[in-house]
Amino acid sequence: MSPRSASVNEELRRRSRERLLQAAVELVDERGFEATTLGDIADRAGSARGLVSYYFPGKRQLVQSAVHRLMHRTLEEALEREPRTEDGRERLARAIDAILGLARDRPVLMRQHMAGLLQAEGFVECPEQRRLSELLGDTVARYGSADVTADYPMLRAVLMGAVYAALVPGVPMPVPALRAELFQRYGLDRDLGFPPERAGAGTPERDLSRFFAPGARPERG
Repeated sequence: MSPRSASVNEELRRRSRERLLQAAVELVDERGFEATTLGDIADRAGSARGLVSYYFPGKRQLVQSAVHRLMHRTLEEALEREPRTEDGRERLARAIDAILGLARDRPVLMRQHMAGLLQAEGFVECPEQRRLSELLGDTVARYGSADVTADYPMLRAVLMGAVYAALVPGVPMPVPALRAELFQRYGLDRDLGFPPERAGAGTPERDLSRFFAPGARPERG
């Protein structure tokens, strides 16, 4: 048998890394960060345990990359879902709804992510984070920013602040109220993105459940 080409080996490594990232998301979401071990993640991914340390220096870095991957994929799906649009205001609204939706639907995972960012090692740059950054930066540019290098970090900051506010134990802010505040900040009409009132008006409710709590009422103007 002839040896595998470099491109085949690269694809196998990519798939192996993707399986580890997906397994980390699943297990932390199910069990929490402390109860999930690197061995558990490797087993769920069907990978040799030594591969985890080959790709990631530790569990916290692995989980941070895994959440950035989830955020990137969720954001990309929201931006590209039908009807597709190039309108910058609609795309920014979709981006806000997508990130707030993760706070609503994946609270264990997102709470751990926020806590991990505050640890000593802090923010870890990785390929998944760079893809997320590129999507958000492109969204800011399409929205009409004259200075993306300044406006992108601000968008990232206000989104992180909103996620944090939605997840504070004991005193969480309701997602619809956070949505309204962010939409007002960016001058977005509440009908843009994935508003809860679209349920029953042509948008499947199962899609909206990813972004808003069951029974959440739309804001009234």
